[in-house]
Amino acid sequence: MSISTIKENDYPLGVVILAAGKGTRMRSEKAKVLHHLCGRPMLFYPIMLARKILAEKIIVVVGHQADVVREKFNDEDLIFVEQREQLGTGHAVMQAREQFRDFAGSVLILCGDVPLLTVETVRHLLKGHIQENAAITVLTAMPDNPTGYGRIVKTSTGEVSKIVEERDCSVEEKKIREINSGIYCVDSHFLFDAVGEIKNNNAQKEYYLTDIVEIARKRGLSVRSLMVDDTEEIMGINTPEQLQRAENRMLELSRERV
Repeated sequence: MSISTIKENDYPLGVVILAAGKGTRMRSEKAKVLHHLCGRPMLFYPIMLARKILAEKIIVVVGHQADVVREKFNDEDLIFVEQREQLGTGHAVMQAREQFRDFAGSVLILCGDVPLLTVETVRHLLKGHIQENAAITVLTAMPDNPTGYGRIVKTSTGEVSKIVEERDCSVEEKKIREINSGIYCVDSHFLFDAVGEIKNNNAQKEYYLTDIVEIARKRGLSVRSLMVDDTEEIMGINTPEQLQRAENRMLELSRERV
């Protein structure tokens, strides 16, 4: 099947949006995903993206100020699950497992603080994932400065062998420029089985979602990647300065469309 003929509604698709973080670097008591960007709460953008790609289920994982986030996005097509303790991204995804118990398809994992991701990029990610028959496809980027990001470690054939958080990187791994965006497309059955196997034996004592890559590789499953051309598209918002930068970028893009 040609990649151009694959349509997202040909395959069951669910979306999990990670939106539980407090965002201490925003220097505000407000939950990070509620900070406004071009007049809308930041979380509005990944939710709208999930709707545009015709997701059958949209699960929002909330935590900090969970009730306030629910109230702001009180829409019938959204299902909220709560991560009561902030124990990492793997633990956050685990909270959605019950909602996908009878679901067979792909699960797209989005971040509530990544508002510039485009529908075109996500469609390309989904189509590549289906065409390659991958268990996991991770969206990556090649920024000028990869400091602070998890690194993508690959085999000689281009398969992703593991993703290493920067604080756990060896000296050699820190030299890798290709970074993890935190956006993934994953086979649903594999995903919720694998997150149950994740351990917290790392520097942060957290359950990293990235560990599902090594679990897939041990099972002989394919782990692929797609690199975005524009690194700003996968920029996570952690500070007021980054929020302003994202707003400037969004305004610039809307002017270009006029």
